[in-house]
Amino acid sequence: MVRTKQRRSGRRIVVLGALLLLAVVLVLWYLLAGRLDLPGPTPTPPGTDETQSQPASCPDVQVVAVPGTWESAIGDDPYNPAANPMSLMLNVTRPLQEQFDPQRADVYTVPYVAQFSNPIAIPPDGQQSYNNSRGAGTAATTEILAQRFAECPLTNYVLTGFSQGAVIVGDIASQIGAGNGPVPADRVLGVALIADGRRDGASGTDIGQPVAGVGAELSLDGLRLPGITMTGARAGGFGSLDDRTIQICAPTDSICDAPPNAFNPSNWATAAPRILEYVNNPIHAQYNTYVVDENGTTATQWITSWATELIEEAPHPAEE
Repeated sequence: MVRTKQRRSGRRIVVLGALLLLAVVLVLWYLLAGRLDLPGPTPTPPGTDETQSQPASCPDVQVVAVPGTWESAIGDDPYNPAANPMSLMLNVTRPLQEQFDPQRADVYTVPYVAQFSNPIAIPPDGQQSYNNSRGAGTAATTEILAQRFAECPLTNYVLTGFSQGAVIVGDIASQIGAGNGPVPADRVLGVALIADGRRDGASGTDIGQPVAGVGAELSLDGLRLPGITMTGARAGGFGSLDDRTIQICAPTDSICDAPPNAFNPSNWATAAPRILEYVNNPIHAQYNTYVVDENGTTATQWITSWATELIEEAPHPAEE
């Protein structure tokens, strides 16, 4: 009888020890993966109504592009990105650099982590988590915008991003449109997002074929995994930048055209067939050939032309 009790007690200790170890592993897992840490709203930058001129070194227009996942790296050259020669945004930034003198349009590609680790990979895949990458990319983009505005109060901006970069640019545009961003809304000429994971189907202007779904972060709103936080829709959309914001999303792209409310069991029957669409049609990697109008214009060609027109029509601030 005594031995039986001792065995039971020993088993309890082993089970409790295993549970404690599991709890420690889970806590470390979440801590190492990182929680989502994004820059908060900032005071509205002071107006520039009384500013008559700016330094001659300032560009008339600052173009800021943010690449997608695995298309950038910390320390990459923002004026000659080489981290991924196949980066989609190069199909926009390079043509703009070829067309415009840097004094007219400075084209800056934000270098950042640009990774998305698999939270259940065993062994770990060595990638930074989506939360860490997105947070770092947002901070880097906010910083370059704030620095440029502090130095060049009359410079105007064109913002664009793809995939994870579209989420980052869209979030910053939302803050700017609400009066809480790093530059005043009246300095932003336009925003173009390709495959935005927070696309709500109502904010901004859609270019291309009609898309019934929403961004993956809306579809999976509330999902919390180590290093992956789905944040749902942007409160207030793009605010005062709504009419200057472009959304391009190809049908069946699971990043921006996911089933609404995927966690709702009543939607499972209609959502399930879409999984096959995503597997059989990897359109997310094909925006350089995805046609958005009757003239055969691809997504990247359209954005390049759109940005070109904005730059050509932008004012020429007086120089000091």
